[in-house]
Amino acid sequence: MSEEKKSGTGIEPNIAGLLCYVLGWVTGLVFFLIEKDDEFVRFHAMQSIIVFGALHVAMIIMWVFYWIPYVGILFMVVASLISIAAFVLWIILMVKAYQGERYKLPVAGELAEKYSAKR
Repeated sequence: MSEEKKSGTGIEPNIAGLLCYVLGWVTGLVFFLIEKDDEFVRFHAMQSIIVFGALHVAMIIMWVFYWIPYVGILFMVVASLISIAAFVLWIILMVKAYQGERYKLPVAGELAEKYSAKR
């Protein structure tokens, strides 16, 4: 009987990587703080924090500008498009992490790789 590799959380790395994205930056932060050893999990946790943290901030900004008369409609449309793109990205990132792939997004992936490395 072979023992499967587990992350520092006691969960298989691909499952932990998937869970980093489940609640966006919140679960990314949780896994980043509790995972000390597995660089795969730390990478996905940091990428989740960066991507979904930035999207969260963008949505707050869109919501604030939504209240401006006339122009607010434009911000509502942009916020809707961002929400759809974020949902698709969320699914893709969870699937890639579950498949054990270290899927790097263009800017966020580079930052995540830099900040998730063990020191």
